[in-house]
Amino acid sequence: MSREVFSILFSERKREAGAEHLARVEVERAQIVTAPLFTSPASKTQTRNSAHHGVRISDRALVAAAELSNRYITARFLPDKAIDLIDEAAANQRVQLDSMPEFMDELQRRQLRLRIEEQALSKEKDKASEARLGEVRRELADLRDALAPLAAKYSREKERLDSIRALQKKKDELLVKLAEAERRQDLPLAADLKFGALTEVEAGLKAAVAAIPADSMLSEEVGPEDIAAVVSRWTGIPVSSLTTTQKQKLLRLREQLHERVVGQDAAVAAVADAVMRSRAGLAAAQRGSSFLFLGPTGVGKTELCKALAALMFDDEKSVVRLEGSDFGTASAREGAPA
Repeated sequence: MSREVFSILFSERKREAGAEHLARVEVERAQIVTAPLFTSPASKTQTRNSAHHGVRISDRALVAAAELSNRYITARFLPDKAIDLIDEAAANQRVQLDSMPEFMDELQRRQLRLRIEEQALSKEKDKASEARLGEVRRELADLRDALAPLAAKYSREKERLDSIRALQKKKDELLVKLAEAERRQDLPLAADLKFGALTEVEAGLKAAVAAIPADSMLSEEVGPEDIAAVVSRWTGIPVSSLTTTQKQKLLRLREQLHERVVGQDAAVAAVADAVMRSRAGLAAAQRGSSFLFLGPTGVGKTELCKALAALMFDDEKSVVRLEGSDFGTASAREGAPA
């Protein structure tokens, strides 16, 4: 995906009123075919990554790529790092579609191992082998009962995805024909395509996508959770932390700080309120939140800093700690009068 195409995607989502016009003008410059994404009626562009990998990239995935890459991947620059996130997530989704789900593959591998063991045990005549043979055959029966409905469901979902791909391919072809008719000023053909064949295909496509069950094994859509999984692999940060929104973190900030810092209710409340005011834009312009904690050793000053860093930046080590003793004179550090 080029920088220009990526800028098109985000300009469309930021300007709903001019989305359709921007899609037509910018897409002609980038020489790609416009097509709405299934998950967002306002989206008008099918990205090159979508076409290349054969998957759908949702609007929320694009936003997640920009936000998560900007926050957690600091060694690189936008839009390149966001584009790479989308590309890898789309590639991962394509691989999953072309192969059997991991849990089904594991069950089949276990079934194969048990069949091999069954063949070996059937040649033995001792009582231990016969007892184990009975256990193996019971396990095989259980695996067959578990795999049969899963295999049927997998087959149905593959057929459904194939039909969706066929409809999407037909829609892309109609869009190309529509663009050509508009360039030739062939208005009757353009009207027939736009309000006839294209409308019918879009309705069928929408119905097919809406029929996908929530517990589907296979999905052609790249969502925010797929982007978060890639970021987690790159950075080592748990996916659960990445998918928690800033709003959710702020709403539970005071409660989570109290879980780690005990007996400092006033300090925790002051810190939580200051952070929420700053994030809400109510703090003084061009100023962040600054805190000065005073007190004897062991009352929770450092722990509160670590807890705040862990909640806001997903790592309690995201602090710069300076020990006052490191800045004393040599005589003071040795216990002599300074």
